[in-house]
Amino acid sequence: MATNRLNESVRPPAVAGTFYPSDPHSLRKSVEAMLAAASPGEPDVEARLLVVPHAGYVYSGPVAATAYRLLQVMAPKRRVVVVGPSHFVAFPGLATPGVECLATPLGVVPVDAELTSTAEEWGAVRPNVAAHAREHSVEVQLPFLQVVLQEFSVLTLLTGDVEPETVTAVLRDLVQDDGVLVLISSDLSHYEDYDSARKRDQRTAEAVVALRWGDFAWGDACGLVGIKAALLLARQESWECALLDLRSSGDTAGGHESVVGYGSFVMGPAR
Repeated sequence: MATNRLNESVRPPAVAGTFYPSDPHSLRKSVEAMLAAASPGEPDVEARLLVVPHAGYVYSGPVAATAYRLLQVMAPKRRVVVVGPSHFVAFPGLATPGVECLATPLGVVPVDAELTSTAEEWGAVRPNVAAHAREHSVEVQLPFLQVVLQEFSVLTLLTGDVEPETVTAVLRDLVQDDGVLVLISSDLSHYEDYDSARKRDQRTAEAVVALRWGDFAWGDACGLVGIKAALLLARQESWECALLDLRSSGDTAGGHESVVGYGSFVMGPAR
Protein backbone atom coordinates (compact mmCIF):
# COMPACT_ATOMS: atom_id res chain seq x y z
CA MET A 1 0.00 0.00 0.00
CA ALA A 2 2.73 2.48 0.94
CA THR A 3 4.53 2.02 -2.39
CA ASN A 4 1.64 3.71 -4.17
CA ARG A 5 1.86 6.93 -2.14
CA LEU A 6 3.65 10.08 -3.22
CA ASN A 7 6.70 11.32 -1.33
CA GLU A 8 5.11 14.73 -1.68
CA SER A 9 1.98 15.12 0.44
CA VAL A 10 -0.01 17.46 -1.82
CA ARG A 11 -1.86 16.67 -5.06
CA PRO A 12 -1.55 19.75 -7.28
CA PRO A 13 -4.52 20.94 -9.36
CA ALA A 14 -4.73 19.24 -12.74
CA VAL A 15 -7.48 21.20 -14.51
CA ALA A 16 -7.05 24.77 -13.21
CA GLY A 17 -7.03 27.01 -16.25
CA THR A 18 -9.12 24.62 -18.33
CA PHE A 19 -12.17 23.50 -16.34
CA TYR A 20 -12.10 26.56 -14.08
CA PRO A 21 -10.00 29.74 -13.72
CA SER A 22 -6.43 29.35 -12.51
CA ASP A 23 -6.27 32.86 -11.05
CA PRO A 24 -7.46 32.74 -7.41
CA HIS A 25 -9.31 36.07 -7.58
CA SER A 26 -11.09 35.18 -10.83
CA LEU A 27 -11.95 31.73 -9.52
CA ARG A 28 -13.46 33.01 -6.29
CA LYS A 29 -15.46 35.68 -8.11
CA SER A 30 -16.73 33.11 -10.61
CA VAL A 31 -17.89 30.72 -7.91
CA GLU A 32 -19.48 33.50 -5.87
CA ALA A 33 -21.36 34.77 -8.92
CA MET A 34 -22.73 31.32 -9.72
CA LEU A 35 -23.82 30.81 -6.12
CA ALA A 36 -25.53 34.20 -6.03
CA ALA A 37 -27.48 33.36 -9.18
CA ALA A 38 -28.55 29.89 -7.99
CA SER A 39 -32.10 29.19 -6.82
CA PRO A 40 -32.44 25.74 -5.25
CA GLY A 41 -35.78 26.47 -3.62
CA GLU A 42 -36.57 24.99 -0.22
CA PRO A 43 -36.60 21.19 -0.59
CA ASP A 44 -38.16 19.24 2.28
CA VAL A 45 -34.99 17.18 2.57
CA GLU A 46 -32.05 17.59 4.93
CA ALA A 47 -28.88 17.67 2.86
CA ARG A 48 -26.80 14.59 3.70
CA LEU A 49 -25.86 13.78 0.11
CA LEU A 50 -25.70 15.89 -3.05
CA VAL A 51 -25.40 14.81 -6.68
CA VAL A 52 -23.53 17.44 -8.68
CA PRO A 53 -22.09 17.67 -12.23
CA HIS A 54 -18.39 17.98 -13.01
CA ALA A 55 -17.83 19.58 -16.41
CA GLY A 56 -16.09 22.90 -17.03
CA TYR A 57 -17.63 25.66 -14.97
CA VAL A 58 -18.91 27.55 -18.01
CA TYR A 59 -21.03 24.51 -18.86
CA SER A 60 -22.06 22.81 -15.60
CA GLY A 61 -21.09 25.37 -12.98
CA PRO A 62 -24.53 27.00 -12.70
CA VAL A 63 -26.18 23.60 -12.15
CA ALA A 64 -23.59 22.57 -9.56
CA ALA A 65 -24.04 25.92 -7.83
CA THR A 66 -27.73 25.16 -7.31
CA ALA A 67 -26.73 22.30 -5.01
CA TYR A 68 -23.89 24.16 -3.31
CA ARG A 69 -26.21 27.07 -2.58
CA LEU A 70 -28.01 24.79 -0.11
CA LEU A 71 -24.82 24.53 1.92
CA GLN A 72 -24.78 28.27 2.44
CA VAL A 73 -28.11 28.23 4.27
CA MET A 74 -27.64 25.13 6.44
CA ALA A 75 -25.47 24.24 9.40
CA PRO A 76 -22.01 23.89 7.85
CA LYS A 77 -20.49 20.47 7.34
CA ARG A 78 -16.79 20.19 8.10
CA ARG A 79 -16.13 16.73 6.63
CA VAL A 80 -16.90 15.88 3.02
CA VAL A 81 -16.67 12.69 0.96
CA VAL A 82 -16.57 13.23 -2.81
CA VAL A 83 -17.18 10.22 -5.08
CA GLY A 84 -16.45 10.49 -8.79
CA PRO A 85 -15.73 8.22 -11.75
CA SER A 86 -12.20 7.60 -12.98
CA HIS A 87 -12.02 8.86 -16.57
CA PHE A 88 -8.40 7.98 -17.38
CA VAL A 89 -7.12 5.07 -15.28
CA ALA A 90 -8.72 1.62 -14.98
CA PHE A 91 -8.47 -0.22 -11.67
CA PRO A 92 -10.55 -2.54 -9.48
CA GLY A 93 -12.54 -1.14 -6.55
CA LEU A 94 -12.30 2.40 -5.24
CA ALA A 95 -9.26 4.68 -5.01
CA THR A 96 -8.27 7.11 -2.28
CA PRO A 97 -5.84 9.89 -3.34
CA GLY A 98 -2.78 8.66 -1.45
CA VAL A 99 -1.77 12.16 -0.32
CA GLU A 100 -2.29 14.35 2.72
CA CYS A 101 -3.70 17.42 0.98
CA LEU A 102 -5.39 18.51 -2.25
CA ALA A 103 -4.54 21.88 -3.78
CA THR A 104 -6.55 24.32 -5.89
CA PRO A 105 -5.79 27.96 -6.73
CA LEU A 106 -7.78 28.87 -3.60
CA GLY A 107 -5.47 26.95 -1.28
CA VAL A 108 -4.87 23.52 0.20
CA VAL A 109 -7.56 21.20 1.56
CA PRO A 110 -6.54 18.51 4.08
CA VAL A 111 -7.47 14.94 3.28
CA ASP A 112 -9.47 13.53 6.20
CA ALA A 113 -7.19 10.89 7.73
CA GLU A 114 -9.93 9.27 9.82
CA LEU A 115 -12.34 8.91 6.90
CA THR A 116 -9.52 7.59 4.74
CA SER A 117 -8.63 4.99 7.34
CA THR A 118 -12.26 3.92 7.67
CA ALA A 119 -12.63 3.59 3.90
CA GLU A 120 -9.36 1.69 3.47
CA GLU A 121 -10.48 -0.91 6.00
CA TRP A 122 -12.57 -2.23 3.11
CA GLY A 123 -10.62 -4.55 0.84
CA ALA A 124 -11.97 -2.83 -2.26
CA VAL A 125 -10.49 0.55 -1.28
CA ARG A 126 -6.83 1.33 -1.96
CA PRO A 127 -4.74 4.49 -2.50
CA ASN A 128 -4.06 5.15 -6.17
CA VAL A 129 -2.04 8.28 -6.90
CA ALA A 130 -2.02 7.71 -10.67
CA ALA A 131 -5.81 7.53 -10.90
CA HIS A 132 -6.23 10.82 -9.04
CA ALA A 133 -3.40 12.69 -10.77
CA ARG A 134 -5.35 13.83 -13.87
CA GLU A 135 -8.90 13.29 -12.68
CA HIS A 136 -11.28 16.25 -12.89
CA SER A 137 -14.48 14.67 -11.53
CA VAL A 138 -13.55 15.29 -7.90
CA GLU A 139 -11.18 18.24 -8.34
CA VAL A 140 -13.80 20.59 -9.79
CA GLN A 141 -15.90 20.24 -6.63
CA LEU A 142 -13.18 21.58 -4.36
CA PRO A 143 -13.32 25.33 -5.21
CA PHE A 144 -17.08 25.34 -4.58
CA LEU A 145 -16.51 23.71 -1.20
CA GLN A 146 -13.68 26.12 -0.39
CA VAL A 147 -15.91 29.13 -1.02
CA VAL A 148 -18.97 27.73 0.76
CA LEU A 149 -17.42 25.88 3.72
CA GLN A 150 -14.06 27.70 4.00
CA GLU A 151 -12.60 25.20 6.48
CA PHE A 152 -13.19 21.47 6.00
CA SER A 153 -11.48 18.15 5.42
CA VAL A 154 -12.22 15.88 2.49
CA LEU A 155 -11.92 12.31 1.27
CA THR A 156 -12.02 11.95 -2.51
CA LEU A 157 -12.92 8.49 -3.80
CA LEU A 158 -12.75 7.41 -7.43
CA THR A 159 -14.81 4.47 -8.67
CA GLY A 160 -13.12 1.91 -10.89
CA ASP A 161 -14.41 -1.57 -11.66
CA VAL A 162 -16.68 -1.89 -8.64
CA GLU A 163 -20.28 -2.82 -7.91
CA PRO A 164 -22.61 -0.11 -6.58
CA GLU A 165 -23.39 -2.29 -3.56
CA THR A 166 -19.74 -2.14 -2.52
CA VAL A 167 -19.66 1.64 -2.80
CA THR A 168 -22.85 1.84 -0.74
CA ALA A 169 -21.33 -0.28 2.01
CA VAL A 170 -18.29 2.01 2.22
CA LEU A 171 -20.43 5.16 2.20
CA ARG A 172 -22.72 3.79 4.88
CA ASP A 173 -19.73 3.41 7.17
CA LEU A 174 -18.63 6.97 6.44
CA VAL A 175 -22.02 8.64 7.02
CA GLN A 176 -22.46 7.24 10.50
CA ASP A 177 -21.03 10.61 11.53
CA ASP A 178 -23.86 13.12 10.99
CA GLY A 179 -21.25 15.76 10.25
CA VAL A 180 -20.21 14.04 7.01
CA LEU A 181 -21.60 15.30 3.71
CA VAL A 182 -21.39 13.05 0.63
CA LEU A 183 -21.07 14.43 -2.90
CA ILE A 184 -21.66 12.20 -5.91
CA SER A 185 -19.98 13.76 -8.95
CA SER A 186 -21.61 12.89 -12.27
CA ASP A 187 -22.78 14.37 -15.52
CA LEU A 188 -25.83 12.89 -17.24
CA SER A 189 -26.34 12.17 -20.96
CA HIS A 190 -23.43 12.75 -23.33
CA TYR A 191 -23.36 14.14 -26.87
CA GLU A 192 -26.98 13.71 -27.93
CA ASP A 193 -28.97 16.45 -29.62
CA TYR A 194 -30.68 18.90 -27.28
CA ASP A 195 -34.21 17.48 -27.43
CA SER A 196 -33.11 13.84 -27.14
CA ALA A 197 -30.86 14.67 -24.22
CA ARG A 198 -33.62 16.58 -22.44
CA LYS A 199 -35.99 13.61 -22.68
CA ARG A 200 -33.33 11.15 -21.55
CA ASP A 201 -32.21 13.33 -18.65
CA GLN A 202 -35.80 13.84 -17.54
CA ARG A 203 -36.28 10.06 -17.35
CA THR A 204 -33.04 9.77 -15.40
CA ALA A 205 -34.07 12.53 -13.00
CA GLU A 206 -37.43 10.87 -12.36
CA ALA A 207 -35.67 7.59 -11.54
CA VAL A 208 -33.22 9.32 -9.21
CA VAL A 209 -35.95 11.17 -7.29
CA ALA A 210 -37.93 7.93 -6.95
CA LEU A 211 -34.77 6.09 -5.78
CA ARG A 212 -35.25 3.53 -8.56
CA TRP A 213 -31.62 2.45 -8.67
CA GLY A 214 -32.22 -0.25 -11.30
CA ASP A 215 -33.79 2.03 -13.93
CA PHE A 216 -30.61 3.17 -15.66
CA ALA A 217 -28.52 2.38 -18.72
CA TRP A 218 -24.80 3.12 -18.98
CA GLY A 219 -25.30 6.09 -21.27
CA ASP A 220 -27.50 7.86 -18.72
CA ALA A 221 -24.63 9.14 -16.55
CA CYS A 222 -20.84 8.85 -16.49
CA GLY A 223 -20.91 8.53 -12.69
CA LEU A 224 -23.60 5.88 -12.77
CA VAL A 225 -21.91 3.65 -10.17
CA GLY A 226 -21.85 6.52 -7.68
CA ILE A 227 -25.45 7.49 -8.41
CA LYS A 228 -26.67 3.91 -7.98
CA ALA A 229 -24.70 3.63 -4.74
CA ALA A 230 -26.32 6.84 -3.49
CA LEU A 231 -29.80 5.56 -4.27
CA LEU A 232 -29.11 2.28 -2.47
CA LEU A 233 -27.81 4.22 0.51
CA ALA A 234 -30.87 6.46 0.50
CA ARG A 235 -33.13 3.42 0.51
CA GLN A 236 -31.23 1.81 3.39
CA GLU A 237 -31.26 5.02 5.43
CA SER A 238 -34.91 5.83 4.59
CA TRP A 239 -33.85 9.10 2.98
CA GLU A 240 -35.75 11.05 0.38
CA CYS A 241 -34.51 12.78 -2.76
CA ALA A 242 -35.39 16.08 -4.42
CA LEU A 243 -34.40 17.47 -7.81
CA LEU A 244 -32.72 20.88 -7.59
CA ASP A 245 -31.77 21.63 -11.18
CA LEU A 246 -31.80 19.89 -14.57
CA ARG A 247 -30.20 21.49 -17.60
CA SER A 248 -27.66 20.77 -20.32
CA SER A 249 -24.76 22.53 -21.99
CA GLY A 250 -27.33 23.70 -24.54
CA ASP A 251 -28.92 25.78 -21.78
CA THR A 252 -25.71 27.21 -20.38
CA ALA A 253 -22.88 27.78 -22.86
CA GLY A 254 -23.15 25.47 -25.85
CA GLY A 255 -25.05 24.72 -29.03
CA HIS A 256 -27.93 22.27 -29.44
CA GLU A 257 -26.49 19.73 -31.88
CA SER A 258 -24.47 17.82 -29.27
CA VAL A 259 -24.97 18.47 -25.57
CA VAL A 260 -24.06 17.07 -22.15
CA GLY A 261 -26.73 16.84 -19.48
CA TYR A 262 -26.36 18.04 -15.90
CA GLY A 263 -28.49 17.47 -12.83
CA SER A 264 -28.29 18.45 -9.17
CA PHE A 265 -30.10 16.46 -6.49
CA VAL A 266 -30.25 16.41 -2.69
CA MET A 267 -30.82 13.32 -0.53
CA GLY A 268 -31.35 12.96 3.17
CA PRO A 269 -33.99 12.59 5.88
CA ALA A 270 -37.31 14.30 5.30
CA ARG A 271 -37.64 17.58 7.20
